Amino acid sequence: MTQQGVRWSADQVLSLAPDAASRKAGSKLGAAGPWSEAGSCGEGTVWGLCKGSGSKPYQTVVDIADASGPAYKCSCPSRKFPCKHALGLLLLWAGGDGAVPPGQPPEWAEQWMEGRRKRAEDKRTAEAAGSSSGSADPEAARRRAERRAERITAGVTELEQRLADLLRGGLAGAEQTGYGQWEETAARMVDAQASGLAARVRELGSIPASGPGWPVRLLEECALLHLLDRGWLHREGLPDGLVATVRSRIGLPASADGPPVRDRWLVLAQYDTADSRLTTRRAWLYGAESDRTVLLLSYGAAGRAPDLALPVGLVLDAEVSAYPGAGRPRVALGEQFTQPVPAPIRPPGVTTAQAAARYGEALRSDPWLDSVPVTLDRVVPTPDGDSWQLADADGDTALPLTPAARARPGLWRLVSLSGGAPVTVFGECGHRGFTPLTAWPQGAGEAVPLC
Repeated sequence: MTQQGVRWSADQVLSLAPDAASRKAGSKLGAAGPWSEAGSCGEGTVWGLCKGSGSKPYQTVVDIADASGPAYKCSCPSRKFPCKHALGLLLLWAGGDGAVPPGQPPEWAEQWMEGRRKRAEDKRTAEAAGSSSGSADPEAARRRAERRAERITAGVTELEQRLADLLRGGLAGAEQTGYGQWEETAARMVDAQASGLAARVRELGSIPASGPGWPVRLLEECALLHLLDRGWLHREGLPDGLVATVRSRIGLPASADGPPVRDRWLVLAQYDTADSRLTTRRAWLYGAESDRTVLLLSYGAAGRAPDLALPVGLVLDAEVSAYPGAGRPRVALGEQFTQPVPAPIRPPGVTTAQAAARYGEALRSDPWLDSVPVTLDRVVPTPDGDSWQLADADGDTALPLTPAARARPGLWRLVSLSGGAPVTVFGECGHRGFTPLTAWPQGAGEAVPLC
């Protein structure tokens, strides 16, 4: 990755954008016009000065050698990471037309890089010290876990009573009581240290205002909440894998304790979701040798992008370790042996019928699963009344797109890429439909991010 001859594509750069507005603004800065004193070095640093609205140009520097994805620094006031100037600089570098020549970094860029190296070394030292010290008091940790379990049990019991009252009084009453009562219940789940339950309660409280058909959706969510409650209250009689899934859905933290798996991991997709408290970044990876699709999660404070950033279409040689849970794909990123580099790897695809069956099978071990990662082979985006679907080019089945997918600009990128011809599409398949995240044209061609 840090080699001067290895360049990313424009799509790989733009896949790092935190939102559509940043993608558009960064694209406008991907030409040489606003830039001066741009350069790069073999250590993986790219820098430049970008003319802005003020008298002084913005100092922009990017570390593209970090195995966890590029890191950015810009003197502009934007709180987005990467900002439009960092995206523009990377696009200029990716063009490979000499606009970002090799050279020695200026002092301001070198100071930032030295600070990063020092912080990384301090972190490694602290981690080594922490691992050598071990657990200070295992008995105290056990008592804390027991007290937390008791609080969760009390919260789950209260939630069961709340659901019983709702069903006894009739679903129609949920529309009149409004969201406030559910928010109060969710707050008590937070007090019980059951953050997963709190999130599901908040989602349940918003259903009566979600449009036509809400009573059916409300009843479905009540049933899933009841199932989760019963799973917690009777967890002693469940298989170990399902217990781990219940604990995770409740909101109990867990460590990635699976054996490390080294592979060449293709970055299939990356996208962010945010609420008032947290920004969550999801990155899907495909292992070329293990034939596994896994999920990396990283978090940032509200309004701030997480540190981990992996351009779509690149491949990294790294180890990952699985989190506990029956059939759950989440992993933690371990040792990384090389920087991410482009490589002609694609995951094998399935038909739309096989994708739906795969989701059904996954529900056996995790009934609360919203979707599964799936790569569809030879599908064509086609209109379906007021909606869209992905239809098998060689069959008579199709998957509808989710409402969220239909509202994204990525739908039109997919339609344009296809042009009526079959394409390969990676995305998430669930009970709401299919959400396309990345696509490839038939034959040779680079990955096209759709989110």
